[in-house]
Amino acid sequence: MTASTDIVFAEIGARLRAHRLGRSLTPEALADRLGISRAALYRAEKGEITKIEMLTAIANELNVSLPTLLGVGIEYVPNAISFFERMRQIEEDCEQIVGLFSPISYLVTTSDYDRVLQEVLYESVPGDTHDDVEGIMSILLERKRKYNLKRPLLASIISDADLARFMRDGLEGRTGLPADLVAHRRRLAVEEVRHIVDMLRDPEIGVQIGVAREPIPSTSFQIVRKGGKATLTVSPFRLGHSPNIRIGVGFITSAPEAIDLHEQIALRLWDSSLKGSEAADHVEALIRQYGNA
Repeated sequence: MTASTDIVFAEIGARLRAHRLGRSLTPEALADRLGISRAALYRAEKGEITKIEMLTAIANELNVSLPTLLGVGIEYVPNAISFFERMRQIEEDCEQIVGLFSPISYLVTTSDYDRVLQEVLYESVPGDTHDDVEGIMSILLERKRKYNLKRPLLASIISDADLARFMRDGLEGRTGLPADLVAHRRRLAVEEVRHIVDMLRDPEIGVQIGVAREPIPSTSFQIVRKGGKATLTVSPFRLGHSPNIRIGVGFITSAPEAIDLHEQIALRLWDSSLKGSEAADHVEALIRQYGNA
């Protein structure tokens, strides 16, 4: 068996784990449903799959298609836990990340943002789905930890309109919050934007930020490169203000056409974006305009 084949099977195991998490199944519960041992499922999630029949049974139990588990064509991901887990897996040991997320790539947000984000996500979902929030936050924090440990190159494109909206509305999981809490959340949003200004004026090694002044796509996407391979993730899920972790279908693909089209969007926005001190001056003007309303 060649090394490239090993990598493919490892990726199948990673997808299996992500979709299991998305179905809120423990390894023991899924193994029991499949009539196999916990050890056998563990090996499958490590990519040690010897029979297509087992993979077919797993796909049926997780309610995903066999091509999705195999990574053939487009991988559709129907819930936020599975999607963010797949992002975490794809980013692991990567060399470069190019992202378009609002208000900025989660990977370079502050620890204060993490604390308020968990509160905001709790607000955004019914009480009986709080386990989803805990699962998502665990995955997000692990993503950030691995990013800070490995420090791949990161290019993040942000929208000045999104920053203005972020400061004007603050971090809210739902409407109707008490006025004092809304004011507090708006102050936290402004502090996060000030952190962006700091990164623009004194860039961290390997981090590039562009501030776009033209309209940007409504869906977030990220292109991750590792070992000559590029992977595109397109997300319907949203963190921060008015988050959505409940409804949507994300997709993941390495199809050259999809990569090329999204890379063209990223390059166009990057070329026309403000950068460095010019971008910092522009964002500070936005803070003066929207941060004290």
